[in-house]
Amino acid sequence: MSHDTTLACVGLLDHLKSRLLSPDFKNRHRRNEKDFTRRRCLTFAIVVLFLLNLIKRALQDELDEFFKLRANEQVAVRTVTKSAFSQARKKLKYEVFVDLNRTQIAYFYDHFEPHTWRGFRLVAVDGSTSELPRTPEVIEHFGAWQPAQGDPCPLARVSQLFDVINQVSLDAIIAPKAYGERALAAVHFALLQAGDLALLDRGYPAFWLFALILAQKAHFCARMPLGGWSAVEKFVASGLAEQIVTLHPGYEATQECLSRQLPIEPLTVRLIRVELDTGEVEVLATSLLDAHSYPLAIFKELYHQRWPVEEDYKVMKSRTEIENFTGTSVLAVYQDFHAKVFTKNLTAILAYPAQKIVRQNSQGKKYLYQVNMTNALSKMKDTVVLLFQRSTILPILDRLWQVMTQVIEPIRPGRSYPRKKRVSRRRFPMTYKPVR
Repeated sequence: MSHDTTLACVGLLDHLKSRLLSPDFKNRHRRNEKDFTRRRCLTFAIVVLFLLNLIKRALQDELDEFFKLRANEQVAVRTVTKSAFSQARKKLKYEVFVDLNRTQIAYFYDHFEPHTWRGFRLVAVDGSTSELPRTPEVIEHFGAWQPAQGDPCPLARVSQLFDVINQVSLDAIIAPKAYGERALAAVHFALLQAGDLALLDRGYPAFWLFALILAQKAHFCARMPLGGWSAVEKFVASGLAEQIVTLHPGYEATQECLSRQLPIEPLTVRLIRVELDTGEVEVLATSLLDAHSYPLAIFKELYHQRWPVEEDYKVMKSRTEIENFTGTSVLAVYQDFHAKVFTKNLTAILAYPAQKIVRQNSQGKKYLYQVNMTNALSKMKDTVVLLFQRSTILPILDRLWQVMTQVIEPIRPGRSYPRKKRVSRRRFPMTYKPVR
């Protein structure tokens, strides 16, 4: 690994450890000023670190293995009970993981050399749902879908703002299902910066969301629904390949803009016709108006670059198992979700130096290659504990990078798969979790 990227990774972990051990940080993220004041095994930092360790198995088994790792013992013995941990986690605000994630994201952009698209940070917003523990408290807070048969199924709305090139979640939200995807997107867009280009799927376009993005000095490229927008319908009927049009706010859009203190002046956008291999026509709306700097030919591939945000939900649900909760309370749901987002991001950032090596080594081959992130996440289990616990972490990072550069996969451009209309959800019953 290059000296600069090695220093950046070590610096990131030192920065995170310093923040985690800061008394001010603890004071802001404990629920009561008397919490975490007595000398016990489950300190503030230990509870945080335990939850960062991609917990998936039986809670007591995870606790035993965690303290075995910390003590460098040969056999796992009972150090703390799951009951003691359950009491300790009640003292911890879930925002601690949000704070840590924003800290590492800021450090990544300041000290690494993140990739961009034509100078833009390319970000995508996308939403999903998450099954939750079936408890009255969770159902009351998050809401539930009522199936045709059976008991109500508690579900949360999940949303994230994702850097599709560097593959890190800039912001992630888990919220009651009553929240709409556009409302959650607006929360994400408050974090947009000048130089960002947001990619939006067809469920998101709205005058007020476009106005919000532009108010942040950012740009957008959005797939438009073919119905409901008169400008889009006229453009499709015209047969033109592209056209500059003016969008006017309707009554609801005007009220939404006024409530959010956004301008209500008409927006000038560029409509792009994209013909898919299937013969289907898509229409993209973009604020990139300069046809010389951004020619028509680049937009089909540009919009396709939002695909990693959808793939990331597969990682979150199948690899980190965000629906495999360690507790049945509302607080546990928020803690588990944001803890796993943090560790997923940390894995992607620490893989960054290895990604560079893999790309360089695959130059001249039929395909470029990339680090296998499923394997990388697997190797981060327990390793994340050591990275925060050991005073000397470079040997651990070197070994981690060695594994990452050996387990790789090809990048096959243009591959596509039909969506499966029905996919069986994996269930995680609280009383039947596996052991190691």
